[in-house]
Amino acid sequence: MKLPRRKFLHLAAGTAALPMLPRTASALDYPTRPARIIVGYAAAGPTDITGRLVGQWLSQRLGQQFIVDNRPGAGSNIGTELVVQAPPDGYTLLLATTTNAINATLYDKLNFNFIRDIAPIGSIMRTTNAMLVNPSSPVKTVPEFISYAKANPGKINMATAGVGSPPHVYGELFEAMAGVDLISVHYRGGGPGLVDLLAGQVQVMFEGLTSSIGYIRAGKLRALAVTSVHRSDALPEIPTVGEFVPGYEASGWFGLGAPKNTPAPIIDTLNREIDAELADPTMKARIADLGGSPMSMTPAAFGKFIADETEKWGKVIRAANIKAE
Repeated sequence: MKLPRRKFLHLAAGTAALPMLPRTASALDYPTRPARIIVGYAAAGPTDITGRLVGQWLSQRLGQQFIVDNRPGAGSNIGTELVVQAPPDGYTLLLATTTNAINATLYDKLNFNFIRDIAPIGSIMRTTNAMLVNPSSPVKTVPEFISYAKANPGKINMATAGVGSPPHVYGELFEAMAGVDLISVHYRGGGPGLVDLLAGQVQVMFEGLTSSIGYIRAGKLRALAVTSVHRSDALPEIPTVGEFVPGYEASGWFGLGAPKNTPAPIIDTLNREIDAELADPTMKARIADLGGSPMSMTPAAFGKFIADETEKWGKVIRAANIKAE
């Protein structure tokens, strides 16, 4: 029997659409099995803790386990590449951080393009670092530090958590904007740098508030300022660097990403649940304990934010000629 042309085209179009049905259905039913949140750092640090907070929340809300999978190495690039290469089905997610924006310029030959290959789901929180000195330091304010540094060019050692780490690039931004010359001393992580700052072996460090607030409150370290645009709720008496160096701002951030081409219904489901988490009083308190503040964005807004951060830190890295070791 010969089918009329119009009916034939209608049946052909319906047949062509059939392969799409299982994927659409799976996106609408998501999640139907456990998922992984890849954290590019070792367990117990702020990034890991944030990932576990998100995983616990999503597990409770969506009825499937969201398990943190720590994949440290290469400044979080190993974990990021694992997500880039994963199927875009919502079952392998990335806890994205400031480091991802920094690494885009810091590393010459990455096997991925973070902005192109990771689909933004939503932001989680912003964090701040503190500009720290030893209590024995003669300086007690940011203006005093700038004056002291200009009087002693090339003689002040600045501890970092490694080449290209947030404490490093935050310090480099300060040097450029304040017009001072500091000597970067690189450590394998923030902990060893703090140890030498406590011992007076180095003179300044732009370390995360999460790891340093205990020392500040105990009087073992002096916080001259915080690096965020606003004062920290945890230490409201401490000024911001920007109050003395206009325009200075350096904040850490955490968010959730997925492989590109992840279906929009999955992205939207996860974004909605993250927003619910950030509005929950208990979770807001947990975030405050980490020295952070909730940061809620749509996927599109988070994508633009990542692009802006990548451009910002790219300029700092190129100007300071920072190269990954």
